[in-house]
Amino acid sequence: MRTIDEVRADFHSAFEGVEKGYAEISFITSDLLWRILTGKRWDILTAMAGAGEMSIREVARKVDRDVKAVHGDITGLIKNGIVRRGDSGKVIFPYDYFELRVSNRRAAA
Repeated sequence: MRTIDEVRADFHSAFEGVEKGYAEISFITSDLLWRILTGKRWDILTAMAGAGEMSIREVARKVDRDVKAVHGDITGLIKNGIVRRGDSGKVIFPYDYFELRVSNRRAAA
């Protein structure tokens, strides 16, 4: 997890138009992280990384899962800003890879 000062610094940089060259998503608690980024959703992101826009059916085929279940997971990922709809209406995870950094550091009170 990140400190409030780190989040504020990123906010100010973004507001001023400074690009980092990558995206960063933070979670308030580890419970929230694991609720949103389940093992099956991790598999979906791995399948989607670098693949461009895909239909949910294509994603389901890549992860060898039921389309309805994948649709539910994709909806959760979209709701949390991790995956988005592309111009074609298909879904996209617009990164070639992703990393997970977990810390037990507490934010300053």
